[in-house]
Amino acid sequence: MPTSDNIAVVVIGRNEGQRLEESLRSIRQSSERIVYVDSGSTDGSPEAAERLGARVHRLSADRPFSAARGRNEGFALATEIWPTVRYVQFVDGDCTLDPAWLAAGAAHLEEHEDVAVVTGRNRERFPEASVYNALCDIEWDGPLGDQAACGGNAMYRAAPFAAAGGFDASVKAGEEPELCLRLRREGFRIVRIGHEMTVHDADMHRFGEWWKRAVRSGTAYCTGALMHGRGPERYNVRETLRAVIWGGILPAVALVALFGAPLLTLGILALYAVKLLRIGLRHRGRIDRPFRYGAFMILLNIAEFVGVTKCLARR
Repeated sequence: MPTSDNIAVVVIGRNEGQRLEESLRSIRQSSERIVYVDSGSTDGSPEAAERLGARVHRLSADRPFSAARGRNEGFALATEIWPTVRYVQFVDGDCTLDPAWLAAGAAHLEEHEDVAVVTGRNRERFPEASVYNALCDIEWDGPLGDQAACGGNAMYRAAPFAAAGGFDASVKAGEEPELCLRLRREGFRIVRIGHEMTVHDADMHRFGEWWKRAVRSGTAYCTGALMHGRGPERYNVRETLRAVIWGGILPAVALVALFGAPLLTLGILALYAVKLLRIGLRHRGRIDRPFRYGAFMILLNIAEFVGVTKCLARR
């Protein structure tokens, strides 16, 4: 049976301030086995974490900071300090943890030995504060059951995580889906259950913040496709091609055709209109303002294409 002796929590953060303190206080309601990994904060986050009872690990500056590296080093420290740990919950420093989640997640892993990762419902704290927060809240929601991947907040079975070598620290974005792919190849399952897990505070109020995040998604898709796209899963190939076609090729053709073949431009615009209509109708009744959501999904493809080009340029 899951007990406090076999569960640890690893929190990662950088300059999260008050959000980190709220995160750690929420975790302490259900666990005292907390490791906080700091990526060069200058706002006193490590000291605040120590005051709240967490074991603090500061990443050295001799290598680039990344979420993957932070979680890996936090996992290593947690399992070294507490050798009886069987399950490790990762939490981002801008999220609070539901007090009943650790027991629920560990119980699911206890009952299903073929599950390596379990995740629950992640909600946005203030979805009404901005359209970008609302978009995040929609993104966090999803169907229950078997998943191809999970986000940053999830509970991992320690043994397969360690056997897989943890997250690939060379992957700067999309490290969670990449690890989930490797775990699935080993015969494990990734599952989302219908239990409240975390509340996220995106605090996103500017288009530029959303755009930067969307570009990062495109970089993650391209990186994943280059690493594993030739496998039987065709990992991230579809997502990368979608960004290239809808975010790059079609807009470029429409722009060029505008000066010589305007009917072609109109035809491409009609394709986007149909896509917007399809997305809106698909989500009508499930989310507020579904056609606004559809418009942002079209913009998302363009941002993802920028991320794909950046990925390829670095290669």
